[in-house]
Formats: sequence, C-alpha cells, structure tokens
Amino acid sequence: MSNFCKRLSVIACAVAACCVVAGAAHAAKDKEKPVKLKVGDKAPEFTSVDDKGKEWKSTDHVGKKILVVYFYPADLTGGCTKQACGFRDDMEKLNSKDVEVVGVSGDSAENHQLFKKVHMLNFTLLADEKGEVAKAFGVPLRKGGDFKFEFEGKEQVLTRGVTASRWTFVIDQDGKIVHKDTSVKAPKDSKTVMEVVAKLQKP
Repeated sequence: MSNFCKRLSVIACAVAACCVVAGAAHAAKDKEKPVKLKVGDKAPEFTSVDDKGKEWKSTDHVGKKILVVYFYPADLTGGCTKQACGFRDDMEKLNSKDVEVVGVSGDSAENHQLFKKVHMLNFTLLADEKGEVAKAFGVPLRKGGDFKFEFEGKEQVLTRGVTASRWTFVIDQDGKIVHKDTSVKAPKDSKTVMEVVAKLQKP
C-alpha cells in the first residue's frame, strides 16, 4: 500500500471514530431531555419505595382506582404540610369516589414515617430519593438538602436526596393523565383534585 493510501485509511478511521463519538454524545443528550407529559398521555409506569420501606408498583394500582400522584418538595415544611393535611382531611370523600392518593418527594421512607406520625396522614408517601419517579413524569428537580425539625423534645435532621417541584397529576382508570397541574396551590390542591374527579365521573 502506498503512503498516500495509508494516509487516506488513517483519515477514514479518524472520521469514523469521530462519528461514533458524536453519535454517542447525541444519544446521551437525547436521553437527558426532560419528559413532557400532557393531558391525554398514558401515565408512565414506575416502581418506588413506600413509607414502610416496601416496594410500590404503579401497575398494582393504576386501573383499580383513579390515582392521584402529587409531587412536593419536602416533608414537614410549611406548604407541603398544608397540602398533605388537605388531602388527609378530604380522604374520606376521595375514597368514596374510588380515588387513591400518593405523595412523592425526595425524602427517605424514615422521613415519611415521621411526617405521617406528626400529622396523622392517612395515605401513602413514596420515597423518590434519586428523583427517578419525578423524572418519569417530567417534574423539575433541584438539589436535596437537610431540614431540622423538633419532635417529642428531640431535634430531628431530615435529609432528602432531591427536591421536586410541586406538581400534581390525576390518572384515570384507563391509565391516562386527565389532569396536570404545574402551578399547584398547596392548601387547595385536594379541593382542586376533587373538582377534577367530579367532572370525570359525571354521567
């Protein structure tokens, strides 16, 4: 092989390598693009850990009842407490309409247990410490953090892996998103959800 041919071969190999690297980088970039769910879309399937430390699969719940999945920043903080207590107080009405509520944050199962104990919450909380469930729904995430809280005379430090934005989704029994709220008013969220359910169940 002549020197000229050898040079061409080297150049061709270099170009091919660059294409492979560029393609991999492009694929990685596409993979990082946030999910954009809209009303009418099929809700993503997901698996998480509940406040008892047990595996929780959406496939075990979607289709059986109307499912409310609400994302919130942190356990035991002001707005999040008002939002959770609103759902707690309306839970009997929601249950009577075949509605199941799950709250999702970057807190651990242990944090959730304390949150439920302090405010007597009567629904499931999911520990999404790596933000995987939030990402599946396209919910924006920020860094996690620590929150100090005094309970029974002792200071507790609650550490969360990520901080999710306050978004609420309602999933019907066909597994489709029928309500998406990205500007949630924490104290009124449960009332808003009940209005959505009422319209959904109109004959």
